[in-house]
Amino acid sequence: MTRGAADRRRAALVALFASLAVAAGAHAQRLQGRISSVERVVDILALGDSYTIGESVAAGERWPVQLAASLRAGGQPVAEPRLIARTGWTTDELAQAIAAAKPASDHDLVTLLIGVNDQYRGRPIPDYPERFRALLRQAIGFAGGRPGRVLVLSIPDWGVTPFAAGRDRAKIAAEIDAYNAINRAEAAAAGARYVDVTPVSREAATDPGLLAPDGLHPSAAMYARWVELALPEARAALADQPAPRPAAADPGGQT
Repeated sequence: MTRGAADRRRAALVALFASLAVAAGAHAQRLQGRISSVERVVDILALGDSYTIGESVAAGERWPVQLAASLRAGGQPVAEPRLIARTGWTTDELAQAIAAAKPASDHDLVTLLIGVNDQYRGRPIPDYPERFRALLRQAIGFAGGRPGRVLVLSIPDWGVTPFAAGRDRAKIAAEIDAYNAINRAEAAAAGARYVDVTPVSREAATDPGLLAPDGLHPSAAMYARWVELALPEARAALADQPAPRPAAADPGGQT
């Protein structure tokens, strides 16, 4: 073989190896992309009380579970939400449960709805801000320190339900509004998202279909209404869009 032929062969081999390396690199990138897309499953942590655990409804009808289903319907892979919630829990009881559960700090979305039992038990309203603020700080930590990945839900008004018959419904409404003014302000200060479900809860005064058979807790239909309100915020959170500053709360009481 002449020297010129050897040089040409060597050049051809170099070009072949280079093209193979490029092709292998491109294939590896495509494979990594597929692996990343498969691994990107949204992890939801829901913190709260009976409204989060879904007292008197089936497990699949709980509002965090319905939220996950709605996100999946939009093409987003979502794992079954983890719930740290129990009927009757107050802010301090939720805090104790969180300390025992030790959630990880890498959740994609965290929801927080707590305070109705503080109000129900007649605790002083001025005690609520500090306790709620501490829980909100923890929720942000569980979302990897990203406040925009946290959804705070307002407290529903149980005063419109049959369970509240014979009680001072106007007083209950006023206290619920006071609690919600606090959690709304804390969410805004922290940069978390806020979903106001209280007006929908008050529709139960004239729509019994929004209540579970126990005459107190929301039905699956009401939870579906909550999800309609929460879904845009959840999608924006997962897209890392800035959390909007909530509008001022309406002090007008029941609707």
